[in-house]
Amino acid sequence: MLRKQAAGMGVTLALVLAAIPAVAQATAEPPNPYTQAQQEHGAVSDPDPKLVEAVSRDLGITADQAEVRLVNEAAAAQVESLYAGKLGASFAGLWVSGPTATLSIATTDAAQLPAIRDLGGTPILVADPLTTLEGVKARLDSLRLPRGVASWFVDVRANKVVVLTRDVGRTQLFIDASGVDAGKVLVQSTTERPVPFYDVRGGDAYYIGSGSRCSVGFPVQRAGSQGGFVTAGHCGSTGATTRGSNQVAQGTFRGSSFPGNDYAWVEVNSQWTPTRLVNAYSAGLITITGSTQAAVGSSICRSGSTTQYHCGTIGQHGTSVTYPQGTVSGVTRTSVCAEPGDSGGSFFSGSQAQGVTSGGSGNCSSGGTTYHQPVNEILQTYGLSLVSTGGPTSSPTSSPTGSPPGGTWAPYTAYAVGSTVTYGGASYRCIQAHTSLPGWEPSNVPALWQRL
Repeated sequence: MLRKQAAGMGVTLALVLAAIPAVAQATAEPPNPYTQAQQEHGAVSDPDPKLVEAVSRDLGITADQAEVRLVNEAAAAQVESLYAGKLGASFAGLWVSGPTATLSIATTDAAQLPAIRDLGGTPILVADPLTTLEGVKARLDSLRLPRGVASWFVDVRANKVVVLTRDVGRTQLFIDASGVDAGKVLVQSTTERPVPFYDVRGGDAYYIGSGSRCSVGFPVQRAGSQGGFVTAGHCGSTGATTRGSNQVAQGTFRGSSFPGNDYAWVEVNSQWTPTRLVNAYSAGLITITGSTQAAVGSSICRSGSTTQYHCGTIGQHGTSVTYPQGTVSGVTRTSVCAEPGDSGGSFFSGSQAQGVTSGGSGNCSSGGTTYHQPVNEILQTYGLSLVSTGGPTSSPTSSPTGSPPGGTWAPYTAYAVGSTVTYGGASYRCIQAHTSLPGWEPSNVPALWQRL
């Protein structure tokens, strides 16, 4: 059905066709890793109609385009690390764009352009690989940037490290004198003034202490515990108590980190039962089935108790943002609007959990920018897993009661450059950001892991 619809619209079919099991070929061609990943791990072939309606409404596209887009975005999220491994040191990132999420893949090696076309993507030749730009961004993270800087991130579409600031002149002088390769940095003007959304955000509201309000991010499970939910760290400190939206005693913050990070988890009492649902208000209930990180350019939606349900697109992953209280690193920058009172709430793409609302700039009347703390990092930090009927979903976290048999490495986990794991009795350092898949154990993929 999707193929027929897409053909009728005259849109690019590379991703949609790849997302559907391929018909056997007469010639013996090497397997397409994109198609193989979809066959092994599945793709969203029948998106939730409520999601289609919301994406169509907020991105200004037709329902048919939104349905094809959601399929393509789910496929792109599954294969980013496959392309990174295929291109090796020349990989410069990938993204989706256009009404139906056409896939673009960047490389520094012109010889790789035909291979990218064969893999079903649009090849883009750029100057710098992703690892180089991530190194520049890491250097900026280690500096104290001047007042007025709102955020900085690797923009794979621009092939630059972008710094957004309210004082371009002052910031450019700082960059030029910092020792960072200024040619790889693009300083841009912004009116953004990011602040944490303290009062509420996510799905259902909850109250902290004597009355401040935030929102539930995603319900979670933990061995030996009643479970609870993840939320923003700036909502409450470890030990703070919470009440639900009905003012009934609910739980206690068992861990919290802000600034630097902006995440926390709340353990609930026996009166509360975690589910795998997000309250999308007028759109009803959304079922969350996993936490695969979506690609740059993908649609993403947010639910919070102040402004309820809104959608936009992913701008950049791995962003650092400066709030009045300090810098938070590793957040994702989005075009979804939000307002004070939405803090801690759910960010999701399709049926996949993405993160909890951290803060932003602007509002839902004139538009704005909002940042979310990726959920996979929170799950891994606290030994949690998302909730599903009968047990945890395919979670990126290891069991809280011990390491997986092969060590601390686990499939379906988002690893950042510099992350360290153990596997098979050896230690490894991540040298290329990726989301792990079965068969991508550190000993098997030297392009992604360096043995220590």
